[in-house]
Amino acid sequence: MITSLLLVYLAMAIAISFVAVQEDRLQRVQSEAPVIGSVSDPRNKTSQKNKVPIRLKIPLILKIMILAGITAILTLLAQSAVASGEIAIGVFLVIAIVVLNITYLTKISIPLKFFVPGILFFIAFVIAPIIFTVLMSTYNYQTGNYISKDAAIEQVLIRGVEPDANQTTFDLVSGKVTDGSEAILVSDIANQKFYLSTQDELTTLDAGQLTINEYGVATTAPGFTEISADELANSDAYTKIRYKYLDGYYIAIEAQGVGAVFRQSLAYDVATDTMKNLQTGEIYIDNNRGNFVLEGSPETILTPGWRAPVWFENYTKLVTDSRVRTPLIKVFIWTVIFASLTVLSTFAFGLLLALALNRKMRGRRIYRSILILPYAMPSIMSILIWAGMFNTEFGAINNILGTDIAWFSSPNFARAAVLLVNLWLGFPYFYLICSGSLQAIPSELLEAAAIDGANPRQVFRSITLPLLLQILSPLLIASFAFNFNNFNLIYLLTGGGPRNTLDGEIAGATDILISYTYQIAFGRNILDFGLASAISVLIFFLVASISFYGLRKSKVMETFN
Repeated sequence: MITSLLLVYLAMAIAISFVAVQEDRLQRVQSEAPVIGSVSDPRNKTSQKNKVPIRLKIPLILKIMILAGITAILTLLAQSAVASGEIAIGVFLVIAIVVLNITYLTKISIPLKFFVPGILFFIAFVIAPIIFTVLMSTYNYQTGNYISKDAAIEQVLIRGVEPDANQTTFDLVSGKVTDGSEAILVSDIANQKFYLSTQDELTTLDAGQLTINEYGVATTAPGFTEISADELANSDAYTKIRYKYLDGYYIAIEAQGVGAVFRQSLAYDVATDTMKNLQTGEIYIDNNRGNFVLEGSPETILTPGWRAPVWFENYTKLVTDSRVRTPLIKVFIWTVIFASLTVLSTFAFGLLLALALNRKMRGRRIYRSILILPYAMPSIMSILIWAGMFNTEFGAINNILGTDIAWFSSPNFARAAVLLVNLWLGFPYFYLICSGSLQAIPSELLEAAAIDGANPRQVFRSITLPLLLQILSPLLIASFAFNFNNFNLIYLLTGGGPRNTLDGEIAGATDILISYTYQIAFGRNILDFGLASAISVLIFFLVASISFYGLRKSKVMETFN
């Protein structure tokens, strides 16, 4: 259906383009072959005025063709999203298609033609991730609870099997019977018994009807056709089938030519939404937290589980669970210290260099170019280079200083290394903005202060610095917010370490909130995306609150009122 509509849309676009071209050609032919009386005929003059040259139709043609291409891409993406079960994404893409076509094919509003693409991208890449993160934080989205409930039930039933008491295995040959159904030719060599088994039927065979090799394995039987090894290797149908056996047991293919006897130990009751152990009669109920648990013994659970809402449990865990609360507080304190010291050090050093180079001196342009080099280099490359320079055995820093400091093994040295590297990366930015801001300070103020007898220190403290802080306060706040979430530096330089992995510690000495969140989500044996999402929401509100407060105190927000 969607493909058909798309083809119709493209055909309409091509038809419009073709008609426009043909009309233009007809106009040119008529204009090059004048007719007697056409000049004096007022109707001809009117028709000539109403005819639009092709150069004015080209933008319309291009617009339709571009919209057709965008519609085609978005339609295919929407179709793929719906097919994979991502209904929300599919609905959003359909809405985007409608909005784009209405906006650019009608004259509803000229400003919308400029704002609609940005609005759609903002919704897709800013609003949607925030909503998804908030929703994920209300689920038990962790190791063992990744999949949906239907998929979890299927996996529990697959795992809910047990071998027979003797752990019996058989030699077998895979093939098909006369009606085309998959089957296996089973050889019980120990008891000299042979069977032909399908999903629904088990047939005992007489040895006289079979071809038996030197190992005592039956290879052919009436109505049975063996399949080739290549066909068996390229098809997983045979390995997924449960072939019928005696007393409620079945045969499953364990490897090529080998089968084992199992029976189903768990069964799912749709009516009561429970799992039952067929041998013991034990009932496993849904605990409304994403797992089947033994009735009367909730600590006994069946795995895997499924995604289920736990609402605010991940948020309460941040406060009530000491295993999460204690490292979270330590990481938060270090995050604030790291971001604050980074802003202060980079601003101070950048301002110092800007003041030094704000006066005329020989080679000032060369000095400025050199100072900008750390800012011009990709930060990732700089961080990796610094990581090598801090190497205990081969690093340049220890070789120059003549020391053997284990920079990344000691918490204090690791933190010092992080601050030094971030100083190197950050001071060129503040040097540039301070240099520009110094030029914006009226020279009359400085001259008046000098006339009044103020020394350079007093001028800086009373005039230069306050004016700079008034100008740069939004940038200082933005820098604080950036370093509050400076994941690249921590991850590439120290990996958040050092940490005591033997004690199961998640948070390292240099972990900030964002890298700690990463460790919870991806860096350990038990991955907890729900808890990581809750911390991400917390980080969002912390940074937003700090930034909003800073902007209000700096009176920057008043300029927008």
